[in-house]
Amino acid sequence: MNTRREFIRNVFGMSGMLLGGAFLVTGCGGGKKPAKEDAAKKQPASCSDLSGVSEEEKEKRQKLGYVEETPIADSKCGNCKLYLPPGENESCGSCSLFKGPVEENGYCTYYAPLS
Repeated sequence: MNTRREFIRNVFGMSGMLLGGAFLVTGCGGGKKPAKEDAAKKQPASCSDLSGVSEEEKEKRQKLGYVEETPIADSKCGNCKLYLPPGENESCGSCSLFKGPVEENGYCTYYAPLS
């Protein structure tokens, strides 16, 4: 006959094994590809391709006055604090203010020059 202590020990032991197994299965990724491979597939054909950008983000780009070619020679995305340069195997940069591809020679009204 099992005592109460043995029963509790068995319950905690089994729940620990189940929880550990769940972490092990989810930690393996479930066969999903790494995020880097997914990001490479989502690369736009050109920096003006906004097909993967939501309407909300497109409106945000427009409100910030983003244009692909700067009207001011010394003020361009490439020398802005908010510009995020393209990563490895990427042709377009990005901006910390909105989502989507950004031209290095682009410009918006929130331009912040590098010091």
